[in-house]
Amino acid sequence: MADIKWIKITTDIFDDEKILLIESLPEADSIIVIWFKLLCLAGKMNNSGVFLLSDKIAYTDKMLATIFRRKESTVQLALKTFEQFGMIEILDGVITIPNWGKHQNLEQLEARKKYQREYQRDYRRKQKLLLTGEQEENTEESSCEDSRKHLHKYLHESNVNSLDKEKDKEEDKDKNKESKEKVTCEQVVDLYRSICVSYPKVISLSEARKRAIRARLKMYSMDDFRMLFEKAEASSFLKGANNRNWSANFDWMIKDANMAKVIDGNYDDGSWNKHTVKQPSGNNTAKQLDDFYNMATEWAAQEDGDKDE
Repeated sequence: MADIKWIKITTDIFDDEKILLIESLPEADSIIVIWFKLLCLAGKMNNSGVFLLSDKIAYTDKMLATIFRRKESTVQLALKTFEQFGMIEILDGVITIPNWGKHQNLEQLEARKKYQREYQRDYRRKQKLLLTGEQEENTEESSCEDSRKHLHKYLHESNVNSLDKEKDKEEDKDKNKESKEKVTCEQVVDLYRSICVSYPKVISLSEARKRAIRARLKMYSMDDFRMLFEKAEASSFLKGANNRNWSANFDWMIKDANMAKVIDGNYDDGSWNKHTVKQPSGNNTAKQLDDFYNMATEWAAQEDGDKDE
């Protein structure tokens, strides 16, 4: 099966909750690069998102480490992360990307190729007739013209250009929500400025901060942000009363894992050693995912603290 020359990646991929969670993990940049390398490899193989070197040989983490030029341990961590977040599935020992064909619009790509082949064939036929001075039969012209019209209609009905249409829709949606989102992001920052007077001031509202705030607003309300900032302002630990003389700031507070811990009271005075996140009962899958994420984020937090020193 011939490889495809492009893969579909939305421009807001770095606003996705899974990517934002990955960005707080150790070796986050390498893990994200490995994800894009996986997507590109799936496109080159064009095998419906199934990673098979041949009919009987499945790609292993060691093979991927060699192909991706990454440490095997890093590839293993990346694959484990992708599996936990549902980005890949391991079926009978074979790595797969769920709904690969749906996400990449392969049927629409094939329709576009079919239309282009038919158009080029019709165009070359007409060129040949012009050079020879021959007249084509009406039946043949009618048949080709009907075929071309049918393909053209199929293209539009199948929304082969849906990527462009989706982009236009997203742009219109962004224009309609731009002012509202700006107000919302500024409201969060203003709330921080009014409550967290002991912390470093936020002068500018960068795009990275806007993305982080929007991501948090998908799960938290303005009341949650108020609780976050009030608890942070009341926390001696977050203001430097710790063995590292480390202090939090706005960017640290609005990270997903950190915001959850502050709201849960893990940094309340007298509770600094209770770094556990409450788990919902009766949901083993969610608990396993939280346990894995908590382990990785604790590792990342420790590394960040060392860097701050």
